[in-house]
Amino acid sequence: MLLQRVLTVAVVLPLMLAALWFLPNLFWGCLLLAGLIIAAREWARLSGHTRPMCLLYSGLLGAAGAAILWWQYAGPDRVEFALSPAGKALYGASVAFWLGIAPTWLWQRWRVHDRWILSVVGAIVLLSFWHALVWLQSWPLRLLLALSVVWVADTAAYFVGRRFGRNKLAPEISPGKTWEGVWGALVAVSVYWVIVFLLLREAPVNLLSGLILVLLLTSLSIVGDLFESWIKRIAGVKDSGSLLPGHGGLLDRIDSLAAVTPLAALYFGFPLWGG
Repeated sequence: MLLQRVLTVAVVLPLMLAALWFLPNLFWGCLLLAGLIIAAREWARLSGHTRPMCLLYSGLLGAAGAAILWWQYAGPDRVEFALSPAGKALYGASVAFWLGIAPTWLWQRWRVHDRWILSVVGAIVLLSFWHALVWLQSWPLRLLLALSVVWVADTAAYFVGRRFGRNKLAPEISPGKTWEGVWGALVAVSVYWVIVFLLLREAPVNLLSGLILVLLLTSLSIVGDLFESWIKRIAGVKDSGSLLPGHGGLLDRIDSLAAVTPLAALYFGFPLWGG
């Protein structure tokens, strides 16, 4: 299993990094659109939809993504979607969900079986995540900073939790996660940010602001991971799919990233919102 996970990452990660750096933004968006459709189908399956409805749901989200790309590159105004009223509403809904609704959902252990409520949540979460990746291609190092914070946090939480874990974080949702792992993740990303800040000649933010940002992103990554675990537990499945050998479905790999990336995009793109 571990070998499969490593091999999958060794193949996929270099390809995605090359695409991030060298593809024109429109082609980057189209590439990620394929991932959006796959993730949407997995989400619909977890929501309890039938196979035809899963196909319809993923098709609708794919069409929405295509419409957003058309808006940006062929529409009458050719405006950046994130700066439009619709884009601001989507990003605002996503950040509000991850900062407020999702933690409450997990705290209260809501067992939402209404597939349409879950479908709306999925549309907000997946579309905002997809577009944040498209938008942040304009600042690839900042995107990699946000993504690497999640990877550092996840790795630190895993190893610290295995070595020192005693107190369960959310045993009903994800029995393997511990509070010790959480604290290990927070310490690790703090050290990581200080190192990155010292190495970068022109850091995108100052030391304190960056520290607050990475700690917030780490907290959101944990919420994102727990939220997908809770949805899977309610659905009675172990993985969201079987697309990635050793990893499960696409949602199993992007759950934390989906919670983090929209906020990172807003933070780095916020100066543009006044325009």
